[in-house]
Amino acid sequence: MKRKSHIHIKVELDDDNIPDKITWDASDKPTDVASGTKAVSVALWDDSTMNTMRMDLWTKEMTVEEMKRFFVNCLGGLAQTILNSTGDEYLSDETTALCDKFVKYISEEEEKNQEGEVK
Repeated sequence: MKRKSHIHIKVELDDDNIPDKITWDASDKPTDVASGTKAVSVALWDDSTMNTMRMDLWTKEMTVEEMKRFFVNCLGGLAQTILNSTGDEYLSDETTALCDKFVKYISEEEEKNQEGEVK
């Protein structure tokens, strides 16, 4: 018999349908307790339409700075996935280079914001 694994994402919405709380759990997780998170990004390949379906959710507590880092981390993970799944070093390297550029931009932006707060 084939082994099955399950991932569950629970989203609690406020009165305006904005995520208030996001928790996730998985059958292969080492603990039996659901974990909270501020954001989730899921991409699914729809073979019938040859398109990617995406679901991106984040709670009101997630800051803009955290969202930017989350985006760059997701993109960096995709760079590794490109290499692992296709062996395409060019696509992986270019995606990594873009992430490096974003990290530099975010760091410089954070420094400017901190300088503005000190004055």
